[in-house]
Amino acid sequence: MFKALILNQVEGKTHAEVRHLNVSDLPEGEVLVDVAYSSLNYKDGLAVTGTGKIIRSFPTASGIDFAGTVAESADARFKAGDPVILTGWGVGERYWGGFAQKARVKADWLVPMPAGLDAKQAMIIGTAGFTAMLCVMALEEAGVTPDSGKVVVTGAAGGVGSVSVLLLAQLGYHVVAVSGRPETQDFLTALGAKEFMTREEMSRPAHPLESQNWAGAVDVVGVARWRVYWRKCSTVARWLLVGWQVVSS
Repeated sequence: MFKALILNQVEGKTHAEVRHLNVSDLPEGEVLVDVAYSSLNYKDGLAVTGTGKIIRSFPTASGIDFAGTVAESADARFKAGDPVILTGWGVGERYWGGFAQKARVKADWLVPMPAGLDAKQAMIIGTAGFTAMLCVMALEEAGVTPDSGKVVVTGAAGGVGSVSVLLLAQLGYHVVAVSGRPETQDFLTALGAKEFMTREEMSRPAHPLESQNWAGAVDVVGVARWRVYWRKCSTVARWLLVGWQVVSS
């Protein structure tokens, strides 16, 4: 038997509890994984508390990512003992996720653990770090370099935002961090942000013929203030909570 954090609906409300399950309780899939670690994401918080409509079917195990070791495999690409990572694919939303000691998933959803990385390190980086790096790569592929100008990061104090600030600063970019929490300014400065803006400052309407402020942006906040960001920067890498979308333009 193994333990899992199972979500169910009781009288229309989400109820979370740790249960002891058998492997036979898991959904179908080609690969059985012994889960070592899973990261805690914003989506997971919404799912476990029932605050957001994240879970599509109940009962289920939450957790949108995990890292562990293959226990059994019916797919030739993986064998017992292989270290693997899973992020995305609707796991922890439409399918059973990583907040369990075991997971059975489709082989196509798994990625072999990169050399030099272990399960703990992979989940310290987690989905947030992975997404942040995709955004940074989108900016690089669009031709935005440290010499291009300032890069703004919205939602900078969150998971994706804070890692984006750190990555961009380490790569030599001049990072402008935007957050709705002014008390995070020292934290973001320590990560490498050169400037800090509050959400209110960022939300001020753009004026006609206003000059470009930034060479690019990692827009964690999403579409709510898209027009303002669009007018003030040339390239945007955007993360939406509704799914994976790294957009460069």
